[in-house]
Amino acid sequence: MKSVLLVNASPQGPASRAYGMARKATDNLLSTEPDIRLVERHLSANSPSPISGAYADAIVQRARRETPAFVESETFIQDVIGCDYLIIATPMHNFTVPASLKLWIDYVLRDERTFTRRDGYKVGLLADRPALVIVGSGGMHNGPHARQPDYLSPYLTHVLTTIGISSVAFIYLQGMARQDAAEQSLVSADRQLAANPVFGLVSAVAGS
Repeated sequence: MKSVLLVNASPQGPASRAYGMARKATDNLLSTEPDIRLVERHLSANSPSPISGAYADAIVQRARRETPAFVESETFIQDVIGCDYLIIATPMHNFTVPASLKLWIDYVLRDERTFTRRDGYKVGLLADRPALVIVGSGGMHNGPHARQPDYLSPYLTHVLTTIGISSVAFIYLQGMARQDAAEQSLVSADRQLAANPVFGLVSAVAGS
C-alpha cells in the first residue's frame, strides 16, 4: 500500500491555510489512488524534542540504530522512508523554517542513515519521491512584490536533496496578513496545485 507523509509545521495546526492546501493535495492523490495511507505529523502540537547531549554523543560515536538516543530520529526517518509522497506545510518564520521543522530536519538528516559522504560531499541514501512544500507567509518574499528575502526555499531544497529527494515543488501562500492579497494568493495557489502533474487535478484527469 502506498502512503503519503504530511508534515505540518504551522502553529495554527489543522486551521492553517497551508495545511488546508496540503490536504487538497492529499485528496487529489486519493482521487486516483483511494488506497493510499495518510501519515500526519503535526510538529507544533507534538514538537520534536530538543537535540540532547546523548543524541549528539550517539552521532559522534556512530552508535547503532537501536540505541535509545535514536528512537525519535528513527521514528521520523521511518516516516520518510515509508512514504511514496511527501508533503510539507510550513510557515515562513523570520525568513526561514520554524523551530519545530528545523528540529524535525535535524533528526531526519543523519550521517550514514539518510546520507553518506563521498569526496567530502553529503550524498543522499534515500530513493527519490515526489515532494510538495507549501509555504505560508504574512508578507511577500517571492516575485516582483517581494519585500523580504526567502532563505526557506533554497534551504529546504538542499535539505531534501541531501537525503536523496530532488523532485520537489513549491507553492507559496504569500501576503496572508492582508485579506486582498490572501485571496489572490489562495486563488493562485489553487491553480498551481491543480496543474501539478503529481499532486494536482491534472493527474486525476489523466489517471496517471
